[in-house]
Amino acid sequence: MNEGCRIEVRGTVQGVGFRPWVYRLARRAGLAGRVWNHPEGVTIEAFGGSGSLESFVQWLRDDTPASARIRELRLSKIPLEVAEDFVIEPSEGVGARALSIPPDLATCDKCEEEVLDPNDRRYRYPFTNCTECGPRFTITTDVPYDRSATTMHEFILCPSCEREFHDVMDRRFHAQPNACPECGPRLSLCEPDGTQMILDDPLATAVGLLCDGAILAIKGLGGFHLACDASNARAVQELRMRKHRDEKPFAVMVRDLAVAASLASLTTEEKLLLASQERPIVLVERRPDATLATEVAPESPVLGLFLPYTPLHHLLLREVDRPLVMTSANIAGEPICKDNAEAVVRLGGIADALLVHDRNIAMRCDDSVARVIAGKATVLRRSRGFVPRPFQLKEAVDRPVLACGAHLKNTFCIAVEDTAYFGPHIGDLETLASMEFFEEAVDRMQTILSVEPKVVAHDLHPGYMSTRYAKTRWASETIGVQHHHAHVVSAMAEHGLRGPVLGIAYDGTGYGNDGTAWGGEVLLCSTGHFRRLATFRPIKLPGGNRAMREVWRVALSLLHDAFSGDAPVDDLQLFQAIPDESIRVVAQMVGRDLNAPPAHGIGRYFDAVGALVLNRPGATFEGQVAVAWNVIADLTERASYPFEIDRTGLLHVVDLRTMVRAIVEDLTTNVAASTISAKFHNTLIKATATVVRGLGDVIGRPPVVLTGGVFQNPILTEGVLAELRNEFKCFTHSQVPPGDGGLALGQVLIANAIAAEGSTPCA
Repeated sequence: MNEGCRIEVRGTVQGVGFRPWVYRLARRAGLAGRVWNHPEGVTIEAFGGSGSLESFVQWLRDDTPASARIRELRLSKIPLEVAEDFVIEPSEGVGARALSIPPDLATCDKCEEEVLDPNDRRYRYPFTNCTECGPRFTITTDVPYDRSATTMHEFILCPSCEREFHDVMDRRFHAQPNACPECGPRLSLCEPDGTQMILDDPLATAVGLLCDGAILAIKGLGGFHLACDASNARAVQELRMRKHRDEKPFAVMVRDLAVAASLASLTTEEKLLLASQERPIVLVERRPDATLATEVAPESPVLGLFLPYTPLHHLLLREVDRPLVMTSANIAGEPICKDNAEAVVRLGGIADALLVHDRNIAMRCDDSVARVIAGKATVLRRSRGFVPRPFQLKEAVDRPVLACGAHLKNTFCIAVEDTAYFGPHIGDLETLASMEFFEEAVDRMQTILSVEPKVVAHDLHPGYMSTRYAKTRWASETIGVQHHHAHVVSAMAEHGLRGPVLGIAYDGTGYGNDGTAWGGEVLLCSTGHFRRLATFRPIKLPGGNRAMREVWRVALSLLHDAFSGDAPVDDLQLFQAIPDESIRVVAQMVGRDLNAPPAHGIGRYFDAVGALVLNRPGATFEGQVAVAWNVIADLTERASYPFEIDRTGLLHVVDLRTMVRAIVEDLTTNVAASTISAKFHNTLIKATATVVRGLGDVIGRPPVVLTGGVFQNPILTEGVLAELRNEFKCFTHSQVPPGDGGLALGQVLIANAIAAEGSTPCA
């Protein structure tokens, strides 16, 4: 007997070829009916035999398009209609909204083949795409996702593209960014002042400039890159000078996995991550014989490699035939540049030429960064390729929540009902331009979701720009959330843990409930509450934030504490280049508690000990010394240093002063830095495991989550897991960054719980 069925589909189901796929399944099942887009997702009304409908629904569940993510299928019976065929109807633009569009999709194999085929009409066309690939989020201005709601609306399809667009059996059926050389966006090459060069082939000229050592600004999907030949030391150094980026490594784009393998020692997991549809920058270990300029990553064996993700990238990498530095086009502290006119103003003094195009970018979206940690891909910066892919929450929020994130590595998050959406990576909120980008991105996401948050969450730190922004917002409630509680709950949300959990939250600094800087914390957490059970003995930071850059100050403070005010500076090379007067003043600051706030952060231990052993008095970017200290560790070394744990109070405190004294002894007896680094890491691992086991004896064996920026360190993460996994169920991050770029998700859930309970989060 024939019957009717309405199927409401929610998830990432627009811009991924979902409707033509549904059409083909319906035809295969012999069903009549219709399918259409609307702001919440996709609706299907199908009519036919009950067996055919059952098969159709099963196919929907089992065999989705590669880029689609079905979160929910809701079925209901409807009256039978007499329909002759199955059709795709026009989209509806009214009604409740959900963000159904996917992230930007890396070029598929079929489009790449067309771009490289001299006999194809899209040969060397840099904007080739189909329903399986191409721009999505960065060109979208509204939902439902139709061409009129993208920046492609101004390009009128030629007859050939029009036929593809309306042919349900073509892979470009309703591919909203569909274009070709006749009707689509075009490249042009400009002088630094914006004057367009009159050229037959701007791409070929750009390739020649790169091969000759020039620096180019190249407009991509979510913004501009600054590019140069990664094997040309002079070009790379010149880029550093012009960009004011002294030592921080540059990302390098390579043609394919074979080239990547010639530059780095790749594991199977790293190869899969490099070639994944998200195409993140992947942190990998450089091969000693890699043919890259040392200036790409000075003093670091870690490279950030990624593969082409647009046709333009594929063409450039093939025709240049060498790896290219592809770094975000900005000055340090500013957002990535996205508009042509903006690029002339901001990049004209950096680039020798600008390779631009006339497809507008609706939303900036920087490259994502990932690393394989403990055998699994871990997103460290969640942006292009991942945003706006939603997170389904275990429990729905009562009212829409905006979480404003942290001050550094900022990413915000908006939650509506049982779904949370991260915004793109914003970066450090240190400049007016960064704050304007933050506000622009929040406004755009609210517009697309058609939501006005009723609860606004922010970090407890009163000086954070994200906190100040939150307090200017109209909302029913504005709620402060403790930094490390948010880290732990972000990990809980990723794994669907309800709590309580034992959260190990290690990072540089985060504002604590007592007004001091936390960062080496063990917390017993549920979503709405936490209890601080253990921490590390704090290090005083003479000069406050200045000590983050002049890390010799933190090292001196650590020694002052470990040696009871009599730091052996004369015996240590680090201090030989520091003026005696500076050492005397900083020692007084520490001894008298003058502008020397205490900080519990594990990151500060990395800074202090790394500076001491590596003779690094300063850092030009956050985490520089910590990373250098991590990468030199001898992984064959199993020994550790002594430490103590003070359990006399309610709060257990790990005391590493005995470790510091032992490190000084090793250092003055010429023990290798690689050995000291390994023993330092082993000590942190052993101390963490000892604390957790001791607490476990008292509170039982709750799940353990590892979170915070320090757990971007593979040695520490893998070591703690190895120590604890046989006694505790342990969880680490994967799709949510462990650092500050992921904590907004935790802020969302904590603020919702506090608002619902009307309670204080800290017991």
